[in-house]
Amino acid sequence: QVQLVESGGGLVQAGGSLRLSCAASGRTFNGYATAWFRQAPGKEREFVAGISWIGGTTYYADSVKGRFTISRGNAGNTVYLQMNSLKPEDTAVYYCAASPVVQRAVALYNYWGQGTQVTVSS
Repeated sequence: QVQLVESGGGLVQAGGSLRLSCAASGRTFNGYATAWFRQAPGKEREFVAGISWIGGTTYYADSVKGRFTISRGNAGNTVYLQMNSLKPEDTAVYYCAASPVVQRAVALYNYWGQGTQVTVSS
């Protein structure tokens, strides 16, 4: 069982930066790929970025490529999402999720955090 806890959300002006953290408890991320999803009001939850367990290969949605960076801490129990050049359309609740492999489909993830709100003002 993996428990995930996100932190680092908040209110930021357009063009600013935030770093989200996803901490695993119960067990580490060993053997699990980790991804960030987001859900804006009235919209479906969407894939933002993912990182594989083996090799640390990263994947990004086209809408965030070049602005967001996903990474894993050395201890293997924290995953980060560095968000730069934020736009008002990035406003959403951001969720951390874990799965045996990186997938873009929400339904294929076994474990989810509770989410953290990111609000970008114009």
